[in-house]
Amino acid sequence: MSFRVIPMNSRRRARWLFAGVTALAGTAVLTALTARSEEPASDSVGIIDGAAVAVTGPMRVEVVAGFPRTVLRSGSNVLIKSGTARLDLTGGGSISICGPAHFSVLKAGNQVTVALDSGTIHLAIEQGPAVTIYTPLLQIQPIAIGDGPQDALVGFDATGAMCVRAYRGAVRLEQQLSSQNIVVPQSADVLLVNGQLDGLRAGGERCSCDPQLTKYSSPPRLELVPPTQTTEEATARPLGSGDVISPLPLDKPAEREGPVYQFFIPPLIYNANAEVQPEVDTSKILVVRRVRVRPTLIFQGRVEGELPVSSPPVPAAPSSPAPARPAPAKPIKPTAQDATSMVDRVVHFVRKLWSRGVGEVSK
Repeated sequence: MSFRVIPMNSRRRARWLFAGVTALAGTAVLTALTARSEEPASDSVGIIDGAAVAVTGPMRVEVVAGFPRTVLRSGSNVLIKSGTARLDLTGGGSISICGPAHFSVLKAGNQVTVALDSGTIHLAIEQGPAVTIYTPLLQIQPIAIGDGPQDALVGFDATGAMCVRAYRGAVRLEQQLSSQNIVVPQSADVLLVNGQLDGLRAGGERCSCDPQLTKYSSPPRLELVPPTQTTEEATARPLGSGDVISPLPLDKPAEREGPVYQFFIPPLIYNANAEVQPEVDTSKILVVRRVRVRPTLIFQGRVEGELPVSSPPVPAAPSSPAPARPAPAKPIKPTAQDATSMVDRVVHFVRKLWSRGVGEVSK
């Protein structure tokens, strides 16, 4: 049995050839996938924002400033279920939509066509694509005066009549069946019934769609704050050298003063074989009322001292005239009897002294 030995140079050539073929195949596959995934940017109509918007047909989702946005492409079918929406056109300008509304968009070059079935739209274009609005019977095209902006409103009211209002610039209305056309001047408001241009009348501001109400407000973004990293000074400090912060005391929940009711109901029974389900026996429903009984307060003590005797009330005396003021008393002069008693006292005192002096001499 013999084995053939392949030279080293041939092996190296085979390896290089295999690597080159693999690289070419990978490049071809990536190119094909990229070509498929890339969508033509020329058919992009604009970005639509709204709370209740449903889009069918060609579309794509892009991330703008960190938020997903729905990009309408040519042929998109849009349904505004409720509320308002805003379509920012790619070439400039915006279209406000007040729902419920249903429309489709088509784009060819710098021409944008809006096929409106229901609802009200308010377009404001200063420098942007040419917009044409189609309804089942009319073709509506805003006309700029000079190089001025285009600002118009087209919609249907509750009765189905069409409202056309030209804020800035004019609006051309053309009947698709008869090719009859008229021009609505600036600041005019007209109302069409059944799509007939012969029966034009003043609109009276029956349709409204304020662009300020359809401005999209981006939701708040959540920023992730990374945790603070420990510095060398913090790791070098010994344990226990920092300030100790005592936790805040937790407030105890206030106890409920009122009664608490509990209902005990027997379990419900469902029988799939029975045509009529058994009713709940209300006599077995138990209601428990829990009440917190407050303790009875008893005060103990004594009263010191005697109680003052209350004197009976003195009846008020009948009013009488005030008594006359007595005359001042005259000084009383000493009488003769008082003078005699004074002399007797002096004589008695002298005798007393004399008797004491004689007794001491005799001793």
